[in-house]
Amino acid sequence: MTAIVGVHGIGKYNYYLEAGGSATGAADAMRLKWDRYLGAALGGEAAAYFSEIAYFSHHLRDARPGESAPQAAARVEAATQQVLVEWARNLGLGEHVTGALKSFTGWLLGKLDGRSAAFAKLFAPEVALYLTDQERRERCRRAVADTIRRNRPRVVIAHSLGSVVAYETLWANPDLPVDLLLTLGSPLGMRNVVFERLLPAPVNGRGERPKNVARWVNIADKDDIAAIPPALRASFTGVDVEELVNLDWIDFHTAEKYLGCPALDPHLRPFLA
Repeated sequence: MTAIVGVHGIGKYNYYLEAGGSATGAADAMRLKWDRYLGAALGGEAAAYFSEIAYFSHHLRDARPGESAPQAAARVEAATQQVLVEWARNLGLGEHVTGALKSFTGWLLGKLDGRSAAFAKLFAPEVALYLTDQERRERCRRAVADTIRRNRPRVVIAHSLGSVVAYETLWANPDLPVDLLLTLGSPLGMRNVVFERLLPAPVNGRGERPKNVARWVNIADKDDIAAIPPALRASFTGVDVEELVNLDWIDFHTAEKYLGCPALDPHLRPFLA
């Protein structure tokens, strides 16, 4: 069977803790779940679809060398508040709100419904740390590159923040060819949060498919508040297929819902023969 590497999204640090502080154990536990989720998309077929999950969440949690816990908390809070503000603007909230970031973000979280507030509390800190701390960013990209290099997959499936890490990793490592990059619930096109901060930086307002990727398919749920905008073609050259799906108004961003979506079948089936 074709090797598939998965790249996880936000909120996966619990796997690391449950594995006793082992990134390998976290990746193994996640792989078993992702195999089951993807099997649902492929007609309930039980199989080992993923050769490995590239695990990086632990790199977004530890403090910088020599940094105290209060210093780390203050730095993370400032970056997180800025991401929340810009994310809210992408949602159409807060355009006319002024004042301190802290006051605004507290107001924002109070206005959101439970599912959106819970998502924001996971999304903003991890995205902020990845995009503003270059050392952490490099460690995350190295973890993904090492996983792809070990497995040499034809397919990379990247969910959520993982699509950002995978995109940058593939650009940074042209020696890693991939036949299909499948992005799920991707925030790659999110203005003032992700898009302008990508490496390599967009040129004239356009990003581009990594040169070593033969085909790029992007799938997003219409209600996914991480995938804003859900379509990436307006921002990136080389997106071969865009699919807007309707997964679940509650579980609008989970890997389980995306990997179990029937829309994946026609794109993956040619690689599973």
